[in-house]
Parts: sequence; structure tokens; C-alpha cells
Amino acid sequence: MESNNGNITDLNSENLVVFFYKWRKPLLVLSAVAFVISVIVSFCIKEKYKSSVILYPTVTSSISKALIAENYNGKDDILKFGEKEEAEQMLQILNSDEIRNRIIEKYNLMQHYNIDENHQYKKTKLQNIYASNICVDMTRFMAVEIEVLDYDADTAALIANDIAELLDTVKNRMRHVIAQQAFLIVDQKYNDQKNYVQGLEDSLTSLRQLGVIDYESQAERITEQLSIAILQGKNNAIKALEEKLNVLVKYGGAYISIRDQLEYEKKQLTFIHSKYEEAKVDAESNLQHKFIVNNAYKAEKSSYPLKWLIVLVSTIGTFLMTLMALLFMESFKNAKNSLK
Repeated sequence: MESNNGNITDLNSENLVVFFYKWRKPLLVLSAVAFVISVIVSFCIKEKYKSSVILYPTVTSSISKALIAENYNGKDDILKFGEKEEAEQMLQILNSDEIRNRIIEKYNLMQHYNIDENHQYKKTKLQNIYASNICVDMTRFMAVEIEVLDYDADTAALIANDIAELLDTVKNRMRHVIAQQAFLIVDQKYNDQKNYVQGLEDSLTSLRQLGVIDYESQAERITEQLSIAILQGKNNAIKALEEKLNVLVKYGGAYISIRDQLEYEKKQLTFIHSKYEEAKVDAESNLQHKFIVNNAYKAEKSSYPLKWLIVLVSTIGTFLMTLMALLFMESFKNAKNSLK
């Protein structure tokens, strides 16, 4: 029993340097093998080149609100950088199916990534590879970075720049769908209002043809002339003035009502016309929705794989695993001897 305890004690107190020296050959050989294999594997992995675009969103997407709206207060300044909310919206668009499908189609990524057209899950496989090679994320400075990895340095730069350009295309397309509908509504309202105002003006023209030119001044003038004619006993003049006065009495109320309504409707027409112009600008114009800080350029050296990291991790990992296996084996051997 004492012998067993002595063995355990010897094992627990064994000098680490002695242990390493004892097992130096397995540790060195396996580590060296791992080093050589990892070097070979790292050089067999196909290299990828990285290109990236950094951009900021704009704060507004409406030209009319920023440039021609009468109640402009500077909030929608087209030269102002967007903040977190606009950056998050930009992320959603850049990660959209529309942009991804356009990039896939333009660069024929199915063939570019060597995906079998007859593969059962070819679309899923393509999307997974796309997601692993193309990353769109927000930086700590509230900018958006488009990062592309590809086997070809030129292709990586072209894809990154195209994704950035497609942001405007997709967002303007989304805006135009709503802007066109809004313009049609305002256009209809504007035309209806013009027709209504024209109808009121036609009615006033008809009343003027009947002799009602300006009710208030006419009534005052005719009443004054009638009084003079009565005092002078001019019967013919009295009869003519009374006829004119009867016309004013008959149509004066309608004239005042139409005239006041026309004044109000013209103000409404002016207001609607301003909205019409704003809606027309939004429906027919395109706006850039980004400030590009850095365009993507062709990388001069590969970014993947990190060969030194593969070699380092593989070698150290093999060394540690071998060390743990030897420690376990040594402990198991001593435990087995202690049972004898």
C-alpha cells in the first residue's frame, strides 16, 4: 500500500521538465507533422480577395420636400448625413432579395461558384455561399460597409461597387411606386379643382353678361342715380334705373355667393397646384440615397485564408492534444500500477 502511495506521490510531484523530456519525441514529431500538414493544406485552399465599400445614408428621400416645399425647415436637407435609423433601412435594402438576385444574375454566380445546375438544393447552396462571401454591416461610426470576398480580385471589387450602386436603383424604384400613385391622386384632384374654378368663372361671366358686374358698387351707384332721377322727375331714367336695380336684386345674391366661393376655391387651387408640382417632382426625379466614403478597389493580395493562423492553430492544437493524451496515459498507467 505504501508502494502504491509512493508511486502516486512520485507521479504528482514529477518535474514538468522531466515529463517533457521523457515524451519529447512524440510531442516534437506530432507537432512537426501537424506543422507540415497545415502548411500544405493552407497552400491548397483557394485564395480569396477582399474589397469593400463604405457609405453613409442620406437623411431624406424626397426631392420636393428638401428643395421646393414652402414649409422647408432644414430637417430634410439632402446634404445631411443619415443617422442610425437611415443606416438600418439601408442595411435592409442592401440585404434584399432584389439586389442579391441582380448580382447573382449579372455575374452568373451559379457558374462562378461551380454549383451544379442539377443539384437538388442549388438555390439554397448558392445563397449560403453568397452570404458567406458578401457581408453588409454597420460600422461603429454609423456608416455601412459592404465587404466582398471572391477568388478574383477584380470581381470582388466590381460586385462591391455594384451593390452600392444598386441601392439607389432599388430605393428609387420603391419610391416611384408610391410617388406615382400619389401623383395620380393629386393630378386628379388638381384637374377637378381647375374644372370647378372654371365653372364658377363661367357662372360669373354669365351674370356679368346679364349686367351684374360688381354688385356693391353698382347697387350704390344705381341707387344714387335713381334718387337723383326721382328728384328731377325723369320718368324714362327712373324706369331704366329700376330695371337695372331689379336685375341686381334678382342676381346679386348669386353673384356675391359665386364670387366669394371663387376667391376661396382659387386659394385652394393654388395650394393644390403646389402639391401637384411636389408630387410631379417626386414621381419623375431620381435621388441619390448615399454618400460614398470609399469605393471598392482591386486588392493586391489575398485576404483568405490566413495561412500563418492556420499553421499556428494547427501546430499548437496538435501539441496540446498530444500533451493531454500523454498526461492521461501517464495518469492511467500510474493508477493501474497503484491497484496492483
